[in-house]
Formats: sequence, C-alpha cells, structure tokens
Amino acid sequence: MELKRVVVTGLGALTPIGNSVEEYWDALLSGKSGAAPITYYDTEKHKTKFACEVKNFNIEDYMDRKESRRLDKFAQYAIAASDEAIKDAGLTLENADKERIGVIWGAGIGGLETFQNEVMYYAQGDGTPRFNPFFIPKMIADIAPAHISMRNGYMGPNYTTVSACASSANALIDAFNYIRLGMCDVIVSGGSEAAVTIAGMGGFNSMHALSTRNESPETASRPFDANRDGFVLGEGAGALVLEEYEHAKARGAKIYCEVGGGGMSSDAYHLTAPHPEGIGVIAVMKNTLRDAGMTPDQIDHINTHGTSTPLGDVAELKAITAVFGDHAKKININSTKSMTGHLLGAAGAIEAIASILAMKHSIVPPTINHTTVDPNIDPTLNLTLNTPQKREVNVAMSNTFGFGGHNACVLFKKLVD
Repeated sequence: MELKRVVVTGLGALTPIGNSVEEYWDALLSGKSGAAPITYYDTEKHKTKFACEVKNFNIEDYMDRKESRRLDKFAQYAIAASDEAIKDAGLTLENADKERIGVIWGAGIGGLETFQNEVMYYAQGDGTPRFNPFFIPKMIADIAPAHISMRNGYMGPNYTTVSACASSANALIDAFNYIRLGMCDVIVSGGSEAAVTIAGMGGFNSMHALSTRNESPETASRPFDANRDGFVLGEGAGALVLEEYEHAKARGAKIYCEVGGGGMSSDAYHLTAPHPEGIGVIAVMKNTLRDAGMTPDQIDHINTHGTSTPLGDVAELKAITAVFGDHAKKININSTKSMTGHLLGAAGAIEAIASILAMKHSIVPPTINHTTVDPNIDPTLNLTLNTPQKREVNVAMSNTFGFGGHNACVLFKKLVD
C-alpha cells in the first residue's frame, strides 16, 4: 500500500526552562539551566538536593481546582502541553473528524507522586486501608491521554507507550505509523512526567544515577564533559500534533516539518547500563535512516540522548561515529538535557520539539556546562558546546534511550512539496 505523508502542525511545551514553546526555545538559545534546589519537599536527608522543576505552573489556569485534584501532576502537565499544541495547530472538531483523531502519549512512570503519597498516608495510619477513590485513576500511566481525549472529544486510538526514557519517542513513532497507514488523520502525541518526588529522587539516588553536585546545581548537567557525574532529574511535558499531509493542507494548517521516519531497537544487554560499544544505538539510528530512505550524509543535526552519565555519553557518541563515519564531524550534535535535565518519559517529546525548532530557525541550541575535554570522546565531533550555532538544518534526528535497553529515534525533515 502507498504510505501517507505525515507532518507536524502543532507544538506545546511545559519545561523546567519555560512554560510554553516560545519560552522554552528562548531559554534553549540563551543557555539557561533549569536546575535549582528542590522546593517540593525537605531535602535535608537526601543525597541529591536539586532537580529541574517546572516553575510557576498553576493548573487552575487550565481547569477548576476540584477537577485538578483528580489528576496527578504528570497528567496536569499533559493537559497544559496538549492544550498549547492543539491551539497552535488550529485543530477543531469543525475541521477534523473526531473519530479519526487519536492521542498516543508517553510516560515512563506515570503518577508516582500519587502512589507515593497514598502509601505514605496508609503507613502512617492504623492499618485500615483508607485510600483516595481517585488513587488508581490518578496513578495509572494511561490516564494522561484519556484526559486529553475526554477534554477535546477525540475518539481515535488512545493509549500510553511505556519504555522508560524512550516512552514519548515511541509514542511519536506509533502516531507516525497510524497516520501513514491511513488509520488516523491526526494524532496528538508526546509525553509527560512528574517524578521529582521523595520516591523518585531517592530511587535514582540509590542507583547512583543522579549528579550530587549540590554546591552548583545549575552546572550539574554537563553532557560530554570529563567531570560529569550523573543526570539531573527534570519534569514537564511536550506535545506534538501529527497530521496526514493532505488533511493538513485541506484545512490550511501551518506545517512545521515532515516526519521522515522512526526506528526502534533493544540493547539486549543490561538493566540500566548501555552497551559500551553502543550496538543498540547503532541499530536504532540505522533503522531510522532505512525507514526514512535516507543516507548518513543527509543528516545535519542530532539531538542526542546525552544524559550526562559517564557511560552513556561515550557509548552514544561511539555509535554516532560508527553509523555516520567521517560525516559525523559535519553534524551539529547537542544535548539539550544540559539545560532541561532529564524528563524521563517526556524527554523524547521536548527534544523532538527542540530539533524541529532548530530546523525552523536555522540555529542549533548549545550543550552547556562543558569545561573539560573527556579523553574518551572524539575531539573532532562538533558537540555545539556552550553557545548556539547557526546553520541550515534540513534533516534532524532525535535520540532517546531507556532503562532496559529501549532505544527510539525519530527523524524530521523540511517539507518539500
């Protein structure tokens, strides 16, 4: 069968460095760090006392207080980002068929704060199992797309992809496939996460995954730097409206770019560590290029997974060199996690947005906080260090990898009629 073309017609972002797409993009270009001491709870006994929190967010800007109490923060964040993307796309039930609009959302964890608090309240009680009647529907990871669909009346496919930190990239790939196979006209896709909690921080600390640079939080996320010591936990949401090309044209929609392809793979190696030679990452990028019908020399920009971990950063750059050869030196490589921190299941969505905007504005955001060269990293690679770089970006790739060896990559390209 002939595959349909898929384009991006709407964007929405709620991030630690900006509560809209415009704020997020401006902060990326200015090299702003979202890391700061945690405000949500007392961190005195915690090993890591900082994170990239969403700031100045008020859910009552989107719904009344009574309704908001039925949603965990990860679902509240999903509402905020999807509202912006849907408005940006100009999508209404007058210009699209509600039965052919879906919501495919990513979340690596879901309602962690709800789960944590309910269990803590129970443990502090007399043993009587008293739980909030909204405990389960607030906690389950699939509830975010459910709320988006109910809020907007969308009756197409509706579910959540869960693949740790690759979750929202997997959601985008699923949405892309549904549309190009002709099963939907439009899908609101992306991801959200709200894991800056006692349990979230404590759990990642126990794995020795987080930076402990408490004396300087804003410099703690330092991908590719020799002195990196772990990732910085972030939170928020990113939303993209994916749409069949002819459908978008027919309703006069603004088009950001075309979705060129997507790839997935598994490391089949370790619970949390990447394969040291990046074999799963090599596979996912090759799969993406194959799906897009492109060759390595056509890629201009890669937004890496780049979490600021000692093992992960090196393995990913080795994989890029293995796939792209000499052309790797001509690619603008960056990690926007240096500014946003790691949004876990939402990372793929907000980094896809950054890649699309780099293409639109012909400028690549920097990898900030780099001060010391890592001898294990090829010095000829252009890691877009510390300042943004202007260049024409016709094709961009966004990489995301998750615990368990889940790898996903999405490719975007400028629309050519």
